[in-house]
Amino acid sequence: MKQIYLDYASTTLIDKTVAKAMTVCQAKIYGNPGSLHQVGQLAKKEILKARTKIAKILNCKPEEIIFTGSGTESDNLAILGVMRTNRLSPACRQAGMITTDIEHHAILNPAEQLGKEGYKILKIGVNKDGFVDLEELKKNISSETVLVSIIYANNEIGTIQPIKEIAKMIKEKNPKTLFHTDACQATGYLDLNVQNLGVDLMTINAGKIYGPKGVGLLYVKAGTKIEPIIFGGGQERGLRSGTENVAGIIGLATALELVQKNHKKESLREIKLRDYFIKQILQKIPKTVLNGSLENRLPNNINISFLDVEGEAMLLWLDKYGICVSTGSACDSLNLDPSHVILALGKPYEYANGALRFTLGRSTTKKDLDYVLKVLPKIVADLRKISPVRVKI
Repeated sequence: MKQIYLDYASTTLIDKTVAKAMTVCQAKIYGNPGSLHQVGQLAKKEILKARTKIAKILNCKPEEIIFTGSGTESDNLAILGVMRTNRLSPACRQAGMITTDIEHHAILNPAEQLGKEGYKILKIGVNKDGFVDLEELKKNISSETVLVSIIYANNEIGTIQPIKEIAKMIKEKNPKTLFHTDACQATGYLDLNVQNLGVDLMTINAGKIYGPKGVGLLYVKAGTKIEPIIFGGGQERGLRSGTENVAGIIGLATALELVQKNHKKESLREIKLRDYFIKQILQKIPKTVLNGSLENRLPNNINISFLDVEGEAMLLWLDKYGICVSTGSACDSLNLDPSHVILALGKPYEYANGALRFTLGRSTTKKDLDYVLKVLPKIVADLRKISPVRVKI
């Protein structure tokens, strides 16, 4: 059966060059980087090479790169690690942290945990296209605001936030407030120069950029007060204990180098496919609505609500035809609650319940999309025949 993979926002297949680099590493560089003998020091040297390569791409110092086990861990380290350095400050518990309604749960859940610990967490709303209300954000930044965390490009609707503008506004309002951005979805497409962006912390995940799963990084600007959330041997400057995943780190560095080299050309290719697919769906299938901004959107992201149809039902029927999509974040795939991101746009429950996310990648072709366009209208029509829901638009 033909297989069309349109779930690149969930994860990507590993690049052959990346896989080769990791295979060589696993065969020849097997030592513990913490060991003093030459086998261990060889592994340590390879990590330094990878760290230096990444630092050059991000335009930061090598020591400002902290390797972790995932994007989720990096987000947790940024949120919990920064906020808990202020645990003894009564002022912090009065204001604390500001984030948004459309963050990944790797941000929202640790923020919720901080709320249970007594910190005040404020979530800023977004407009109908998913852009942060900058005036509301500016108004709520105070002298007690320790951290602001805003996703660079949303994982569900692809909306790209004006991170550089937000960073400037935060520092003008309170120079001491730290700014973190989750750049996991943005990494393969947008500017990662931390000096240009003005961020203090930034999360990246290898599994989103044709690298290995189980490895990520957190950029932490020098001088930032942050404490570990994993304890042990004190690796990664004491911020992430545990023997380093040498092959994974090499894979991450190689993948990041490759996507940065090719992202402009690939972005233009995917934008053409994205816009074609959106236009065709909206024309061929009635009662469909695009979620998120079209102009300021990730090149590979298409999120559409099919009214009067349940998203999970469409997903399962598409899977029978070999078409892989998602109803939102794959990290929340076992949660049947409607997308918090779609609801945050001010749309009704039915819009969130009928949303599908199609995300493109290197292997996606127009022929693939035409196959989906051939299959999808009939699936939607058949499901609507048996649906008890009739939404007026």
